[in-house]
Amino acid sequence: MAKTEVASHTMGEHEATYEGFVKGTMALSIICAFIVVALCLFGFGTSYTFLVGFGGIILSFVVTYIDARAKSTKWVLSLGSLVAYGVLVALMIT
Repeated sequence: MAKTEVASHTMGEHEATYEGFVKGTMALSIICAFIVVALCLFGFGTSYTFLVGFGGIILSFVVTYIDARAKSTKWVLSLGSLVAYGVLVALMIT
């Protein structure tokens, strides 16, 4: 009969995997929200849409990377930038 060995997994490894999954999901969701706002600008904007649209997408990658590397789980920088970018786009569309 073959011996069966079960690898010992600690709860810490499971928690680290879960935290990584949640962090990646939040980062991807925030980047997608920035892209949706940029698409609204591309579709309905009148001037400087290319510059501000792609600038916002690049900004989303930078601030989301900073928030993902930080130990905080509040995503304040990314969400604050998203709100500011959304207001700027709303002002450019109207």
